[in-house]
This record gives sequence, C-alpha cells and structure tokens, in this order.
Amino acid sequence: MFVVIGVLTLFNGGDSSEASAATALRAAGCTVQAAKASSRKHVTSLDAKIKYNTTPPSNGSHYFSPAIWDFYTTPANPIQVVHNAEHGRVILWWGNKVPSSTVDKLHAFYNESPNGMLGTPYPALGNKVAITAWTAPSGGTGEGHVAVCTTFDEDAFKKFRDAFRGKGPERFPVDSLAPGQ
Repeated sequence: MFVVIGVLTLFNGGDSSEASAATALRAAGCTVQAAKASSRKHVTSLDAKIKYNTTPPSNGSHYFSPAIWDFYTTPANPIQVVHNAEHGRVILWWGNKVPSSTVDKLHAFYNESPNGMLGTPYPALGNKVAITAWTAPSGGTGEGHVAVCTTFDEDAFKKFRDAFRGKGPERFPVDSLAPGQ
C-alpha cells in the first residue's frame, strides 16, 4: 500500500486533477511516469548531447531559446522543446509509425486549445503517442511528467493538459504563448 501511495504522490503531487489525469491515462493503457528534474541548465548548441531521464524528454538541460509554439509536421529539436516545457507547457509527441489518422486527431486536439501547447513528431516512439509536462514551484527544479500510450485517448490527454499546463518552473500566462510565437 505504501508503494502505491508513494508512486501516486510522485506523479500527482497530491493534486486531485493530477490524480484524475493519472487514473484516466492508466485506464487508457498508457504508461505513466514522473521523474525528478535533473537540471534547468541552458545550453548554447542545438547539437548538445544531453541524456534525459524520460523518453520523450520532459525536463532537464535544454537550449537557451524555446521552440516556436506550433504543431510541427517534421520533428522539432527535443533540446529546444524541453525549454517550452520549462515554461509550463504541455508537449504532444508521436512516433514515426503512428497512423496519419491519429496524428490528425492529435492536431485537432491541439487546435482546440493551442496556447501553451506544442506538438511534434518524435520518431523513437515508433507506433506510440505521448504527452509530457514539467511542473515545479516557481523557481524550483520540480519534476517531469510523461504518459506514453499505444493510442490517443482525447479525454485522458485533456485531463493531463488541464492538470499540468501552466505549472512549470518558469511560468508565463497560458494565453501569452500562442502558436507562432
């Protein structure tokens, strides 16, 4: 019993919306993980070799400038995307074997509420989709949250988005990070 409570606390931080998101994602067949953030260090090269503690990356060292907020059709550089997560944003990821019909559903989900979100292919996921966020008290290191799923479940992803968006180590108002900025 203690182990289950410890795992839920790690992923959920005790917040009921976070617990609801974790429950919905697990029910949808997703693997849910939280990892203590390893760093908030900025790097000056998009070619830097950074070993992340989650796949796809949800926290850690990253490029000094975030990616433009958008839904990408070619992979955005993860080193840059992690900076977006540091700003409290939610990232949608999909592998190179995900059907285009699923990518279309992810795009529609993104379009429902695009501020503070980014979508990008991540070939290493293969036939899976994922959603990530980085949460922390303002100024703290915090933790990365990752759900890797065999399929897209809109209700579960919405619960994750709504629970974690805007809670990163560097917080900006959600409506200030609109697509194209």
